[in-house]
Amino acid sequence: MRRRNKTEMREAFAPWDFAFATGIECSCPTIAGADGRTKRVDELEATFHYKHWKQDLALVRELGLYYLRYGPQYFRVHLGPARYDWEFTDAAFAEIQRLKIVPIVDLCHFGVPDWIGNFQNPDWPELFSQYAGAFAARFPWVQFYTPVNEIYVCARLSTLAGFWNERARGDHRAFVTALKHLCKANLLAIREILKVRPDAIFIQSEGAEYYHPGGNEPAIIERANWENAVRFLSLDLLYSKSPCSDVGFYLMDNGMTREEYRWFMSHGLGNRIVMGNDFYEHNEQVVVPGGGSTPAGEVFGWATITRQYYERYRRPVMHTETNTMDAERAPRWLWKEFFNVLDLRRQGVPVLGFTWYSLLDQVDWDSALTQDRGVVNPLGLFDLQRRPRPVAAAYRELLLQFGSEPLLPNSSVLTFQSETAPTTESRPEFESGRLGRRFRQPARVATEEISEQAQYCVSKR
Repeated sequence: MRRRNKTEMREAFAPWDFAFATGIECSCPTIAGADGRTKRVDELEATFHYKHWKQDLALVRELGLYYLRYGPQYFRVHLGPARYDWEFTDAAFAEIQRLKIVPIVDLCHFGVPDWIGNFQNPDWPELFSQYAGAFAARFPWVQFYTPVNEIYVCARLSTLAGFWNERARGDHRAFVTALKHLCKANLLAIREILKVRPDAIFIQSEGAEYYHPGGNEPAIIERANWENAVRFLSLDLLYSKSPCSDVGFYLMDNGMTREEYRWFMSHGLGNRIVMGNDFYEHNEQVVVPGGGSTPAGEVFGWATITRQYYERYRRPVMHTETNTMDAERAPRWLWKEFFNVLDLRRQGVPVLGFTWYSLLDQVDWDSALTQDRGVVNPLGLFDLQRRPRPVAAAYRELLLQFGSEPLLPNSSVLTFQSETAPTTESRPEFESGRLGRRFRQPARVATEEISEQAQYCVSKR
């Protein structure tokens, strides 16, 4: 029998191949405009996706990609309780289905509809779960979801940094409130989607961060240790992993009740979630004298930092975002990040996919979306005129050389051992077929106290 070449192998795509992906940036936080009034950011509008959406989707397939991180614009769709405008979403997802693109659906990307207010609203998690269930019912063929994107990043930039939405700068109670609402919304959405699609897969995109101490002063080391503990908070709540004692007390000191904490430690949904680790040059920070921090550039890199996250949670991993502002360096950055993926896979870490984010250039991310200046950031595989950048050719070559990668080394199957939505008593687990490994998180019993046996963590500040 004639052996197929690499191009033919990509054409013979199966849904459980290693997931080479891109995404269409859909951030929609609110910010303070130049006049001080609240202004909505809409990256889909800023990148002209509403005008060129058919062309954009076609570009995904022209590159040889099948997986696409893509989201309906939440604030435009969810008009009120049980009220939705699906017109654009219907058209876009019909085209996605026609092109045989596999969407990883982003349901909330840094912002909520105006009528919700912001992430301090205690009613939002339930309202969002209803929206997620309505989406799943309307598009039952969709299997992959990121219900809430980058929860920790969103909570931090909306509160402590004061950039978006609440803009509650330095308010730790607002941070904990946003964090618990974002995590709860994500988990309730998972439950609703599983009612429609019991085999749904959830890929939790989150920043992979590390703080380096920029000196030997005790205050610098203490701050770096603290940041390296709290970076896990969103995933701890999603995977029911007890944080270290001081982080747990920090949560309770800032508004999380014992009842809420017990729920997060016993919801039973963590085994449905693939850990998505995003990495950019600013993800590594140096803590400097005086308590501030500054970008370190790439010191450890994605593989080393992701290994830290993997050792904590022991969950399947996907590299869910990366790019660089330097378009000429982008091909090198692409290959470097993918070599990080290969390195972890060869160490036995179950890395399931890789993503260049995004398909198109983005707008105003040089200011973290805080300034509405219309500055085009050359981060995409294509520019805003839909012309390929050098990184597009590099991604084509990468697909040519590695496009036949199996989902896992020596395996091509990933299944769940459950046909129903999970409960605390019955938890599904990932299983890799011929590899025979099971990626399981042990059940936990909620307690009145924060576990003292978690990893070491210094007292806050």
